[in-house]
Amino acid sequence: MKRMKQILMTMALLMCAVTTNAQTAIVTDRDLIGVWTLEWLQYDGEKKIMGGKTTGYTQFKYYGPDGEYACAEIVLTRDGKVVVMPHEYGTYTYRNGVYREMGRPASTLTLTDKTHFRGRWKNRSDSWVKQPNMPEKVVRYIVDYCKTKETPSDVQQLIKQSMFR
Repeated sequence: MKRMKQILMTMALLMCAVTTNAQTAIVTDRDLIGVWTLEWLQYDGEKKIMGGKTTGYTQFKYYGPDGEYACAEIVLTRDGKVVVMPHEYGTYTYRNGVYREMGRPASTLTLTDKTHFRGRWKNRSDSWVKQPNMPEKVVRYIVDYCKTKETPSDVQQLIKQSMFR
C-alpha cells in the first residue's frame, strides 16, 4: 500500500510537470507583439509601484511585428488630463527567449502566458499586461510621439549653435 501511494504521488508530480511544460510551450516569441501596460514595477530594496487606475500612473510598451519598439510613461493628473511622456523609440528583438531593446545587452523578459510578461533590467523588476483592444488611434499617437523624443543630430547641432553659443 505504501509503495502504491509513492507511485501515485510520483505520477501526480509528473503530470503537473507535463501540464506546466505544455502550457509554457504554447507561448511563442510572436506573442510579445502588441501593446503592453505596466502592472507593477519594483526597484531592489524598495516598495512595489502599482500601475493603473488606482495610482494614475502606468507605462506603455509597443512591440511591432517588424521590430519597432516604443516606450512611454502615462500619467493621469488630478484634474483628469492625460500626460504622455515619451521614454524611447527604436528597435527590439526577441528570439528563443532572448530579449534586447535599443541595442542594449540582453535582459530578462519572460512571457508567463500570452497576456503577461515579467522583466528585469539592472535593479528593476516589472510585470506587464497585454492590451489587445487598445484603440489603434491611441497606439499610433503614443508611438509617433515617442519617435519625436529623438531629436535628429542636424537639428541638435542647429539648436546648440543658435541657443547655446
